[in-house]
Amino acid sequence: MEPKAQLDSFIAKFTPEVAAIASATLAKMRKRLPSATQLVYDNYNALAIGFGPSERTSDAIFSIAVYPKRVLLCFLQGGKVNLEDPHDLLQGSGSTNRFIPVESAAMLDEAAVRDLMEQALAAAKVPLDPKGKGPLVIKSVSAKQRARRP
Repeated sequence: MEPKAQLDSFIAKFTPEVAAIASATLAKMRKRLPSATQLVYDNYNALAIGFGPSERTSDAIFSIAVYPKRVLLCFLQGGKVNLEDPHDLLQGSGSTNRFIPVESAAMLDEAAVRDLMEQALAAAKVPLDPKGKGPLVIKSVSAKQRARRP
């Protein structure tokens, strides 16, 4: 199966509402970061799609995490760099990951979110190539998964 079709089948496991938010958010991320390599992990707890400069997971800058009841925009290097967040959008206290719950893909167009994304891109340990089209890579699919619908 082609990676795009396989990713679509992963998203289709979620409720129509969550799947719609995930699909629209992915479309915006692909448009905003066309050269990013997209790394797909259909894990036990969630579906995660990372965006980074290579196939190395540790280089990923962002990810979209899809859970049964919500979608998150994750800043994967957000705990290691000091992102200025005057609107207190970022949540989480992990050593590497900060996230913003995505209620609609339109949130990615808000000035505060765009600013956080620009900061994260500027601070990335490995920058994205400004040209080209990044591949979509299915990195792993867990044999056992939690239910994708509540």
